[in-house]
Amino acid sequence: MKHCTLIILLALGACTVSDMPPAPIPPPIAETVPRPPVSPVPLIWQPGHWDWTGSSYVWIPGQYVDAAGHSNNWMPAWWERTRAGWIWHPAHWV
Repeated sequence: MKHCTLIILLALGACTVSDMPPAPIPPPIAETVPRPPVSPVPLIWQPGHWDWTGSSYVWIPGQYVDAAGHSNNWMPAWWERTRAGWIWHPAHWV
């Protein structure tokens, strides 16, 4: 439970606020999911995604991550318009 709370807090803390509307998020880049590496822990594929640097998008390639604390639900990044401006919500596990 502590891991879920930490992940949510990190995701919320990673949000950025901007007064300028962002450019549209580029379409995802097609990736071939490789075979998982040999690992002593269960792994789950984290798909590649676009991330906002504050001035442009950068592609973060997919990778296998430790499955502990992750669900099977991956939430892509998105922009939300608020009274304070635009808020960037990075991609994250739900």
